[in-house]
Amino acid sequence: MEKKDIQFQNIIWEYYKKNKRPMMWRDDTSPYSIFVSEVMLQQTQVARVKIKYPQFLQAFPGFASLAKADTITLLSVWHGMGYNRRALYLKASAEIIVTKHNSRLPEDPTVLDALPGIGQATASSIAAFAYNKPVVFIETNIRRVFIHHYFADKADVNDRDILPLVEKTLDAKNPREWYWALMDYGAYLATLGNNPNKKSRHYKKQSAFKGSVREVRGGVIALLLKRPHTKKELEDLYDKDERLFTAISQLEKEGFIIEAQGTYLIK
Repeated sequence: MEKKDIQFQNIIWEYYKKNKRPMMWRDDTSPYSIFVSEVMLQQTQVARVKIKYPQFLQAFPGFASLAKADTITLLSVWHGMGYNRRALYLKASAEIIVTKHNSRLPEDPTVLDALPGIGQATASSIAAFAYNKPVVFIETNIRRVFIHHYFADKADVNDRDILPLVEKTLDAKNPREWYWALMDYGAYLATLGNNPNKKSRHYKKQSAFKGSVREVRGGVIALLLKRPHTKKELEDLYDKDERLFTAISQLEKEGFIIEAQGTYLIK
Protein backbone atom coordinates (compact mmCIF):
# COMPACT_ATOMS: atom_id res chain seq x y z
CA MET A 1 0.00 0.00 0.00
CA GLU A 2 1.32 3.42 -0.95
CA LYS A 3 1.98 6.19 1.55
CA LYS A 4 -1.01 8.23 0.39
CA ASP A 5 -3.28 5.21 0.92
CA ILE A 6 -2.00 4.75 4.47
CA GLN A 7 -2.58 8.45 5.11
CA PHE A 8 -6.09 8.04 3.72
CA GLN A 9 -6.81 5.18 6.09
CA ASN A 10 -5.49 7.20 9.04
CA ILE A 11 -7.77 10.14 8.19
CA ILE A 12 -10.83 7.88 8.07
CA TRP A 13 -10.02 6.01 11.27
CA GLU A 14 -9.20 9.17 13.20
CA TYR A 15 -12.47 10.79 12.20
CA TYR A 16 -14.44 7.65 13.07
CA LYS A 17 -12.88 7.26 16.52
CA LYS A 18 -14.06 10.75 17.47
CA ASN A 19 -17.34 10.96 15.55
CA LYS A 20 -18.82 7.51 14.97
CA ARG A 21 -22.59 7.57 14.69
CA PRO A 22 -24.64 5.41 17.08
CA MET A 23 -26.98 3.08 15.21
CA MET A 24 -28.99 0.12 16.47
CA TRP A 25 -27.92 -2.15 13.62
CA ARG A 26 -24.32 -1.59 14.60
CA ASP A 27 -25.02 -2.78 18.11
CA ASP A 28 -26.84 -5.86 16.82
CA THR A 29 -24.98 -7.38 13.87
CA SER A 30 -27.01 -10.58 13.78
CA PRO A 31 -27.61 -11.60 10.14
CA TYR A 32 -31.37 -10.97 10.23
CA SER A 33 -30.99 -7.51 11.76
CA ILE A 34 -28.35 -6.54 9.22
CA PHE A 35 -30.45 -7.89 6.37
CA VAL A 36 -33.44 -5.76 7.40
CA SER A 37 -31.40 -2.62 8.03
CA GLU A 38 -29.51 -2.78 4.73
CA VAL A 39 -32.71 -3.14 2.71
CA MET A 40 -34.28 -0.30 4.68
CA LEU A 41 -31.28 1.92 4.03
CA GLN A 42 -31.71 1.60 0.28
CA GLN A 43 -32.91 5.02 -0.88
CA THR A 44 -33.93 6.09 2.64
CA GLN A 45 -32.27 8.50 5.05
CA VAL A 46 -30.76 7.10 8.24
CA ALA A 47 -33.00 9.25 10.44
CA ARG A 48 -36.15 7.64 9.09
CA VAL A 49 -34.72 4.13 9.31
CA LYS A 50 -33.84 4.71 12.96
CA ILE A 51 -37.55 5.17 13.66
CA LYS A 52 -38.91 2.28 11.61
CA TYR A 53 -36.18 -0.29 12.20
CA PRO A 54 -37.07 -1.17 15.84
CA GLN A 55 -40.79 -1.20 14.97
CA PHE A 56 -40.16 -3.64 12.14
CA LEU A 57 -38.04 -5.96 14.28
CA GLN A 58 -40.65 -5.94 17.00
CA ALA A 59 -43.36 -6.93 14.51
CA PHE A 60 -41.19 -9.44 12.64
CA PRO A 61 -38.33 -10.64 14.90
CA GLY A 62 -36.94 -13.20 12.46
CA PHE A 63 -37.06 -14.70 8.98
CA ALA A 64 -39.85 -17.12 9.92
CA SER A 65 -42.26 -14.43 11.14
CA LEU A 66 -41.46 -12.18 8.19
CA ALA A 67 -42.02 -15.00 5.71
CA LYS A 68 -45.49 -15.63 7.20
CA ALA A 69 -46.51 -11.95 7.32
CA ASP A 70 -49.69 -10.95 5.53
CA THR A 71 -49.43 -8.01 3.16
CA ILE A 72 -51.67 -5.64 5.12
CA THR A 73 -49.68 -6.09 8.35
CA LEU A 74 -46.40 -5.88 6.48
CA LEU A 75 -47.27 -2.64 4.69
CA SER A 76 -48.82 -1.16 7.83
CA VAL A 77 -45.54 -1.63 9.70
CA TRP A 78 -43.52 -0.42 6.71
CA HIS A 79 -45.72 2.63 6.09
CA GLY A 80 -43.71 5.85 6.11
CA MET A 81 -40.54 4.31 4.70
CA GLY A 82 -41.43 4.85 1.04
CA TYR A 83 -40.67 2.52 -1.87
CA ASN A 84 -43.12 -0.07 -0.52
CA ARG A 85 -41.90 -2.71 -2.93
CA ARG A 86 -38.91 -3.17 -0.63
CA ALA A 87 -41.25 -4.57 2.02
CA LEU A 88 -42.50 -7.16 -0.47
CA TYR A 89 -38.91 -7.95 -1.44
CA LEU A 90 -38.04 -8.50 2.23
CA LYS A 91 -40.93 -10.93 2.64
CA ALA A 92 -40.13 -12.77 -0.60
CA SER A 93 -36.48 -13.04 0.41
CA ALA A 94 -37.45 -14.32 3.85
CA GLU A 95 -39.58 -17.03 2.24
CA ILE A 96 -36.59 -18.17 0.15
CA ILE A 97 -34.23 -18.08 3.14
CA VAL A 98 -36.63 -20.14 5.24
CA THR A 99 -37.40 -22.74 2.58
CA LYS A 100 -34.07 -23.02 0.74
CA HIS A 101 -31.49 -22.03 3.35
CA ASN A 102 -32.97 -23.47 6.55
CA SER A 103 -33.69 -19.97 7.90
CA ARG A 104 -30.01 -18.99 7.78
CA LEU A 105 -28.94 -15.95 5.81
CA PRO A 106 -26.36 -16.99 3.15
CA GLU A 107 -22.85 -15.58 3.50
CA ASP A 108 -21.99 -15.66 -0.21
CA PRO A 109 -22.69 -12.27 -1.87
CA THR A 110 -23.50 -14.05 -5.13
CA VAL A 111 -26.27 -16.01 -3.43
CA LEU A 112 -27.50 -12.89 -1.65
CA ASP A 113 -27.54 -11.00 -4.94
CA ALA A 114 -30.04 -13.51 -6.32
CA LEU A 115 -32.60 -12.67 -3.62
CA PRO A 116 -35.48 -10.36 -4.65
CA GLY A 117 -34.61 -6.67 -4.65
CA ILE A 118 -31.11 -7.06 -3.24
CA GLY A 119 -28.58 -6.31 -5.98
CA GLN A 120 -24.80 -6.59 -5.97
CA ALA A 121 -23.94 -3.61 -3.74
CA THR A 122 -26.52 -4.48 -1.07
CA ALA A 123 -25.51 -8.15 -1.19
CA SER A 124 -21.90 -7.18 -0.51
CA SER A 125 -22.83 -4.75 2.26
CA ILE A 126 -24.89 -7.48 3.95
CA ALA A 127 -21.95 -9.90 3.75
CA ALA A 128 -19.59 -7.28 5.18
CA PHE A 129 -21.80 -6.19 8.07
CA ALA A 130 -23.42 -9.52 8.95
CA TYR A 131 -20.36 -11.76 8.51
CA ASN A 132 -17.41 -9.32 8.46
CA LYS A 133 -16.50 -10.46 4.96
CA PRO A 134 -13.75 -8.44 3.20
CA VAL A 135 -15.89 -7.78 0.13
CA VAL A 136 -15.70 -4.70 -2.08
CA PHE A 137 -18.67 -2.45 -2.78
CA ILE A 138 -19.67 1.18 -3.32
CA GLU A 139 -22.61 3.13 -1.97
CA THR A 140 -23.35 6.85 -1.85
CA ASN A 141 -21.19 7.82 1.13
CA ILE A 142 -18.31 5.57 0.13
CA ARG A 143 -18.33 7.04 -3.38
CA ARG A 144 -18.28 10.54 -1.90
CA VAL A 145 -15.19 9.79 0.22
CA PHE A 146 -13.12 8.37 -2.62
CA ILE A 147 -14.02 11.10 -5.08
CA HIS A 148 -13.14 13.72 -2.44
CA HIS A 149 -9.72 12.23 -1.73
CA TYR A 150 -8.64 10.66 -5.02
CA PHE A 151 -10.52 12.50 -7.78
CA ALA A 152 -10.75 16.08 -6.50
CA ASP A 153 -9.65 17.55 -9.84
CA LYS A 154 -11.62 15.21 -12.09
CA ALA A 155 -15.17 15.01 -13.41
CA ASP A 156 -17.31 12.19 -14.78
CA VAL A 157 -15.71 9.70 -12.39
CA ASN A 158 -16.69 6.11 -13.09
CA ASP A 159 -17.26 3.57 -10.31
CA ARG A 160 -14.91 1.27 -12.22
CA ASP A 161 -12.10 3.66 -11.30
CA ILE A 162 -13.16 3.81 -7.64
CA LEU A 163 -13.56 0.09 -6.97
CA PRO A 164 -9.81 -0.76 -7.20
CA LEU A 165 -9.13 1.94 -4.61
CA VAL A 166 -11.85 0.58 -2.32
CA GLU A 167 -10.22 -2.84 -2.58
CA LYS A 168 -6.69 -1.46 -2.14
CA THR A 169 -7.48 0.51 1.02
CA LEU A 170 -9.85 -2.03 2.58
CA ASP A 171 -9.03 -3.10 6.12
CA ALA A 172 -9.39 -6.82 5.46
CA LYS A 173 -9.05 -7.66 9.15
CA ASN A 174 -11.94 -5.43 10.16
CA PRO A 175 -14.04 -4.69 7.05
CA ARG A 176 -17.28 -4.22 8.99
CA GLU A 177 -16.02 -1.32 11.04
CA TRP A 178 -13.92 0.08 8.19
CA TYR A 179 -17.03 0.46 6.06
CA TRP A 180 -18.86 2.07 8.96
CA ALA A 181 -15.97 4.53 9.23
CA LEU A 182 -16.07 5.29 5.50
CA MET A 183 -19.82 5.86 5.59
CA ASP A 184 -19.61 8.14 8.62
CA TYR A 185 -16.88 10.19 6.99
CA GLY A 186 -18.89 10.35 3.78
CA ALA A 187 -21.93 11.57 5.69
CA TYR A 188 -19.73 14.27 7.22
CA LEU A 189 -18.51 15.38 3.79
CA ALA A 190 -22.13 15.72 2.69
CA THR A 191 -22.63 18.44 5.29
CA LEU A 192 -19.87 20.65 3.88
CA GLY A 193 -22.00 21.97 1.03
CA ASN A 194 -19.99 20.92 -2.03
CA ASN A 195 -21.12 17.37 -2.76
CA PRO A 196 -18.24 15.42 -4.39
CA ASN A 197 -20.75 12.91 -5.77
CA LYS A 198 -21.79 15.45 -8.39
CA LYS A 199 -18.52 14.53 -10.12
CA SER A 200 -19.66 10.93 -10.44
CA ARG A 201 -20.81 9.58 -13.78
CA HIS A 202 -23.52 7.77 -11.84
CA TYR A 203 -24.87 10.84 -10.04
CA LYS A 204 -28.60 11.37 -10.38
CA LYS A 205 -30.56 13.95 -8.47
CA GLN A 206 -33.67 12.33 -7.06
CA SER A 207 -36.83 13.62 -8.65
CA ALA A 208 -39.23 15.60 -6.47
CA PHE A 209 -41.62 13.48 -4.42
CA LYS A 210 -44.29 16.16 -4.11
CA GLY A 211 -46.71 15.89 -6.99
CA SER A 212 -45.18 12.66 -8.32
CA VAL A 213 -46.75 9.29 -9.12
CA ARG A 214 -44.73 7.97 -6.17
CA GLU A 215 -46.64 10.30 -3.88
CA VAL A 216 -49.98 9.10 -5.27
CA ARG A 217 -48.90 5.45 -4.92
CA GLY A 218 -48.11 6.03 -1.27
CA GLY A 219 -51.41 7.82 -0.76
CA VAL A 220 -53.41 5.00 -2.33
CA ILE A 221 -51.64 2.39 -0.19
CA ALA A 222 -52.31 4.46 2.94
CA LEU A 223 -56.02 4.71 2.09
CA LEU A 224 -56.38 1.01 1.35
CA LEU A 225 -54.59 0.01 4.54
CA LYS A 226 -57.44 1.70 6.42
CA ARG A 227 -60.22 0.11 4.35
CA PRO A 228 -61.05 -0.91 0.76
CA HIS A 229 -62.06 1.96 -1.54
CA THR A 230 -64.17 1.90 -4.66
CA LYS A 231 -62.78 3.16 -7.91
CA LYS A 232 -65.16 6.12 -7.74
CA GLU A 233 -64.02 7.02 -4.22
CA LEU A 234 -60.40 7.11 -5.34
CA GLU A 235 -61.25 9.08 -8.47
CA ASP A 236 -63.18 11.63 -6.41
CA LEU A 237 -60.37 11.97 -3.88
CA TYR A 238 -57.82 12.56 -6.62
CA ASP A 239 -60.15 14.50 -8.92
CA LYS A 240 -59.58 11.93 -11.68
CA ASP A 241 -55.91 12.91 -11.81
CA GLU A 242 -54.04 10.98 -14.51
CA ARG A 243 -51.36 10.10 -11.96
CA LEU A 244 -53.97 8.08 -10.03
CA PHE A 245 -54.61 5.77 -12.97
CA THR A 246 -50.87 5.30 -13.50
CA ALA A 247 -50.37 4.58 -9.80
CA ILE A 248 -53.23 2.05 -9.67
CA SER A 249 -51.95 0.28 -12.77
CA GLN A 250 -48.44 0.02 -11.30
CA LEU A 251 -49.68 -1.17 -7.91
CA GLU A 252 -51.80 -3.89 -9.52
CA LYS A 253 -48.93 -5.11 -11.71
CA GLU A 254 -46.54 -5.19 -8.75
CA GLY A 255 -48.92 -7.20 -6.60
CA PHE A 256 -49.79 -4.60 -3.99
CA ILE A 257 -53.50 -4.27 -4.69
CA ILE A 258 -56.32 -6.10 -6.43
CA GLU A 259 -59.64 -4.95 -7.83
CA ALA A 260 -62.85 -6.84 -7.10
CA GLN A 261 -66.14 -5.61 -8.54
CA GLY A 262 -65.02 -2.03 -8.71
CA THR A 263 -63.39 -1.99 -5.26
CA TYR A 264 -59.68 -1.86 -4.62
CA LEU A 265 -58.03 -3.56 -1.63
CA ILE A 266 -54.61 -4.66 -0.47
CA LYS A 267 -53.78 -8.01 -2.02
